[in-house]
Amino acid sequence: MQRQGSVGGSAVFRVRVTGGVLLVAHLAFVAWLMLRPLDVPWVMPANLRPFATVRADLALGGAEAVRRLGEDLALLAPLGVLLPLAHGRPGASTLASLARTVAAGAMVSLAIALLQTGVPGRVVDVDTLLLNTLGVALVHLAAVPAVRSRLRRRAGSREGTAVRQEEQAQGRTPTIPRVGIAPWSDVLPPSSP
Repeated sequence: MQRQGSVGGSAVFRVRVTGGVLLVAHLAFVAWLMLRPLDVPWVMPANLRPFATVRADLALGGAEAVRRLGEDLALLAPLGVLLPLAHGRPGASTLASLARTVAAGAMVSLAIALLQTGVPGRVVDVDTLLLNTLGVALVHLAAVPAVRSRLRRRAGSREGTAVRQEEQAQGRTPTIPRVGIAPWSDVLPPSSP
């Protein structure tokens, strides 16, 4: 059984490393995309009123509104899967994982917004922060609980298979045939009156 635990440990390590590499790659892409200076003739003022930009985007109508809102939802959405993957705790509770992931996504979004204040052509928009965080939460809720339950089922079936294989390798447990107890009359000498 000890060997089985080390195999599971190396799988968790591989998952964490893969998640960490993908997380760093995604954050590098987001930083490159959002912290590049823009060469624009004029810049909108910063939006610090929640849902003002969302209302303005919805006023544009149909496809344009979906595109603009979808961009903000999708920018950090992969963090909803990558953060739990990099953390690598398949046994963690869903609510705790959601809270940690959403908080980390909000902090990343806030860091990007604060860094954008020093980049020419970029402005702070509180709605972007809200939509980025919502995207992280939606992707986490859509993917992580299903993947965790699948991994738990797979781990349970592997555990059962390992136990069966170990039993087959060792053979059946030997049993001792039951010996009947002789009646007392056969054991004791006959008594004399």
